Amino acid sequence: MIDVTLQNFETEVIAASMSTPILIDFWAPWCGPCKSLGPVLEQLEVDYQGRFTLVKINSDEEQQLAQAFGVRSIPTCILMIGGKPVDGFMGALPPAQVRAFLDKHLPAENELAAEADTDEALALLQAGDAQAALAKLGDALAADPANDDARFDYIKLLIAMGGLEEAQATLAPKLAEIPRKLRFEALSNWMIALQYRQDSDYAAWSLEQLDAHINANKRDFPVRYAKSCLLIAQHDWTAAMDELLEIIMRDKKWNDELPRKTVVAILELLTPPKPKTAAQTPGKTAGGIEVLGQAAVQEDPQTAMISSYRRRLAMMLN
Repeated sequence: MIDVTLQNFETEVIAASMSTPILIDFWAPWCGPCKSLGPVLEQLEVDYQGRFTLVKINSDEEQQLAQAFGVRSIPTCILMIGGKPVDGFMGALPPAQVRAFLDKHLPAENELAAEADTDEALALLQAGDAQAALAKLGDALAADPANDDARFDYIKLLIAMGGLEEAQATLAPKLAEIPRKLRFEALSNWMIALQYRQDSDYAAWSLEQLDAHINANKRDFPVRYAKSCLLIAQHDWTAAMDELLEIIMRDKKWNDELPRKTVVAILELLTPPKPKTAAQTPGKTAGGIEVLGQAAVQEDPQTAMISSYRRRLAMMLN
């Protein structure tokens, strides 16, 4: 439990809520119901073992904060997640009702365990230990089978490490969903390309052999697609998309639009994941308080490349 004032509100509430839900308890020393609710909230913070942090704001002393949240009676509790208020309640609710309120918004213990395993897997992957990262992602998925982020990362790493059969089995439930999610569709099309490289008549062809056939016949689409699959296997993503766009330019519908689907898949796979926390508006804090200056928003090279290929694809399809 933390006592919060205007001076530490930005740090202890706004910034802290980006990683852990924050329950604000607006109270006052003279308020009888506040004295009843306070111990309930403090005990629940202990019981929930870090799933949320309780902060208390004296509404008499911090009237500016109380007004900012529209507090009209106390006790008033507001739950902050990702820098924003998501829900709240007024009055001294009994413990069971407060638990129900919290459970509606807070991640379950297995979800937290899966998130921790996923974060550890990312650290292991950055350290170069792909096998340990794969094991951690497997643990995350076992803890929370509904965690699409863990499933996506697990399948993606399996494919990168050559485990196509297990990847296909792990992906199958997501491909059975209607509608399919784009990122899982992207994984499927990535595997189609890799399997084509392994199983097609061109599996043993070198890049030079493929280029020789393409130079002799610009419309030899099976060979062009085979070349793109080889480039994909080599993680030469931009060269692969260039080859696929050559097919699209000449025949948008070839092979049930497989080149278009493959370009879309590559762009999706290359797109960085969205940050887990809500982005703030330049020039403002998450609480809406003006700050001096504005950070320049610059597009990084990866994002610029993705935007460029999206535009090229759109132009060819129109």
